Amino acid sequence: MAAEIISPRSIDQEPLDPAFALHRGGKMEIRATVPVRDADDLSLAYTPGVARVCTAIAEQPDLVNDYTWKSKVVAVVTDGTAVLGLGDIGPEASLPVMEGKAILFKQFGGVDAVPIALATKDTDEIVETVIRLAPSFGGVNLEDISAPRCFEIERRLQEALDIPIFHDDQHGTAVVTLAALRNAARLTGRTLADLRAVISGAGAAGIAIAKILVGAGIGDVSLCDRQGVVHVGRTDLTDVKREIAELTNRGGLTGSLADVLEGADVFIGVSGGTVPEEAVAKMAKDCFVFAMANPNPEVHPDVAHKYAAVVATGRSDYPNQINNVLAFPGIFAGALQVRASRITEGMKIAAADALAALVGDELSAAKVIPSPFDERVAPAVTKAVAEAARAEGVARI
Repeated sequence: MAAEIISPRSIDQEPLDPAFALHRGGKMEIRATVPVRDADDLSLAYTPGVARVCTAIAEQPDLVNDYTWKSKVVAVVTDGTAVLGLGDIGPEASLPVMEGKAILFKQFGGVDAVPIALATKDTDEIVETVIRLAPSFGGVNLEDISAPRCFEIERRLQEALDIPIFHDDQHGTAVVTLAALRNAARLTGRTLADLRAVISGAGAAGIAIAKILVGAGIGDVSLCDRQGVVHVGRTDLTDVKREIAELTNRGGLTGSLADVLEGADVFIGVSGGTVPEEAVAKMAKDCFVFAMANPNPEVHPDVAHKYAAVVATGRSDYPNQINNVLAFPGIFAGALQVRASRITEGMKIAAADALAALVGDELSAAKVIPSPFDERVAPAVTKAVAEAARAEGVARI
């Protein structure tokens, strides 16, 4: 169900919806980090002093990372085609979300971010535009770009640029899901290798979750779209789904979502659909239900708790929220810290493992993932990602 679009009563009437009051004038501003108090300050911050720095960078381009903010700033780029539950609402209407993303980068990871909403849906134009903007940024966070274009856009940008390109709707969700699933398995005395998972939704998040679970050693995982299980025997698959079919469903399952849920250890919902209670009832003993559609989970938590040992959602009003803010600030902070050329699967898995480890002895059915407000989160993820970048040879310092 799409989110309801609400307008203020009038700019001259009160009371306004508090969300409108908070957003008036925007949620961000640019602040100087150096003083400009007098002519001497001005001559250093701008001409003539700045010319010496420009000349040095022209002679040694890598110095841009030391003498500008490039190495600690991310572009948050969207075309406004898949914004939250609102869908394709356009670039202007996406800006409140992009501003929100930018302040989360700063609040939770100490990373500066600039919202950039593009007035095009054309894949080639988006790629070309970001490539031309890239000299100003240390990384690019792609946001709320609809599938399947988001896969090609991310791939082409990463091939063209030597800075991290990260589509958060895919990989942020995948990292936090893996962390929660590791702890759910630990709580019930199992490992990932013991689990068979079923994912409902073969869009950006579903495909990324399937990939990271395979990379992390899941026993098996089947991905389902509207036609049922994504498997190699189907003739209607896109290139992206054909690729994921080769990596997943080692058990060779076919049929509907309800068919493959029977006996499954894990349900992961990123589809927005509804799963009948009778299908959940046929899952394995001590199963896990991660129903992450917002605002209406695929399985209502009250129903899920009848059958599952661990229940997670995408909502903040239930325990175990799978919230991307646990991942992306620290992932980018770690990548920027070592000036990584890309964000690898190993760096994502390292981020998930760091998140999972923070729960520690507090592990319970109501806590398989830390709170976004746990001050240990960003430092732990940053450290793990930086170390993984060095281990995988993509770090430059």
